[in-house]
Amino acid sequence: MRNNFLWGGAIAAHQVEGAYLEDGKGLSIADVMTAGSHTVPRKITDGVLEGEYYPNHEGIDFYHRYKEDIDLFAEMGFKCLRTSIAWTRIFPNGDEETPNEKGLKFYDQMFDYLLSKNIQPVITLSHFEMPYHLVKKYGGWRNRKCIDFFYKFAKVCIDRYMNKVKYWMTFNEINNQTLVENPIFAFTNSGILYKDNEDSLKVMYQAAHYQFVASAKVVNYARSLQQDLHVGCMVAALPFYPQTCNPKDVLKAQKCNQKQLFFSDVQVRGYYPSYMKKEWEIKGYQLDITQEDLHIIKNGCVDFIGFSYYLTSTVSANMSVEKVGSGNAAGEDTVENPYLKTSAWGWTIDPEGLRYYLNDMYDRYQIPLFIVENGFGAVDVIEDGKIHDIYRIEYLRNHILEMMKAIEEDGVDVIGYTVWGCIDPISFTTGEMKKRYGMVYVDRNNDGSGSLERVKKDSFYWYKHTIETNGKEV
Repeated sequence: MRNNFLWGGAIAAHQVEGAYLEDGKGLSIADVMTAGSHTVPRKITDGVLEGEYYPNHEGIDFYHRYKEDIDLFAEMGFKCLRTSIAWTRIFPNGDEETPNEKGLKFYDQMFDYLLSKNIQPVITLSHFEMPYHLVKKYGGWRNRKCIDFFYKFAKVCIDRYMNKVKYWMTFNEINNQTLVENPIFAFTNSGILYKDNEDSLKVMYQAAHYQFVASAKVVNYARSLQQDLHVGCMVAALPFYPQTCNPKDVLKAQKCNQKQLFFSDVQVRGYYPSYMKKEWEIKGYQLDITQEDLHIIKNGCVDFIGFSYYLTSTVSANMSVEKVGSGNAAGEDTVENPYLKTSAWGWTIDPEGLRYYLNDMYDRYQIPLFIVENGFGAVDVIEDGKIHDIYRIEYLRNHILEMMKAIEEDGVDVIGYTVWGCIDPISFTTGEMKKRYGMVYVDRNNDGSGSLERVKKDSFYWYKHTIETNGKEV
């Protein structure tokens, strides 16, 4: 392992900060999503409605407790913390002429505190936190105007923090919006609500194109500053396996993988792949793509690929095979993999899949990779004031071991590894608190009750030792 390997944790502003209207912050898309569960989907409401419960409004109060929490991260030995800048703290509506200074000051103070503890901030610019005003007035990323709104926000952030933040990512899990059957992904990725009888795939591809242009503009701007800045894309790792060696299953898995890899193909290679252009031709899609757009994309290729990894999916071309879905994190056209266990939320547990994905991505692109999310959501029980989360330790250990094989045996260039939800966040997919990811427990319940007290789990001490030994003792 390299000596400067970035061990750390990952959170997102909307899932932890709370203070949803404090210090001039505007309403974000996360602020109009209700609580849900594994069986009950979160609702997207038309604004904040009386009588509905919105868990992100309070989060875990990181906004006021960030020093206490960062102290815990420093105690674990974090080299970096991946988080996001809430777009609506900087531009409350998204289309203002000038930024909100109080919002900028908050991140100045937070980044300064991280750096005082020798923890590097790793920042995502858009992590499901688009201003709700841009959805209502402009239709979200349906609208080309969002390119300039996002670019202005990103430019303000980079100008302000470039001496404090060296690693940036543009759009979180940009490829999740391919899951058009689940409306939550179009809304959180792009601020889009599909209309009745609308071709959702066409709308999704158009929004993605505008985001590609916006991302490339940010990359180009960062490079123009001649600073030591690294701008990456961020995708959800959703590798598909064929159920059998039947060529029909293999081809189906290949097509499913192409649909996911399309997003990194464009952002890393700088052009639209032939397989996607052919799909658009067959479907008769005429998208708003200009020659200037293509020039921007070509010259704005990312420096690294950040990704989240939680699960793999298996597909079959045999229509009679029972479809089980992969929880609510992947498409429904998936089948059971008899070789893998699943979590309580139906997500497959596949450490070797991480090694497979790392090799596949590095072979394809030959640029550095950054595992910016990997974690295990589970119900934690406090016993005598302690949380014995051996199941989380086992999950993380097995994934880290496979990552190390990819680095040390396969030659994959990996920048770092950040555990998702290093302190219990609001779950994005369900809006729950009981689906806990952290190595620090937060006393908060699904209904919002609780003291918000922080408690170290057994995994806290295990991860601290893992970092101390640079992965030699996991």
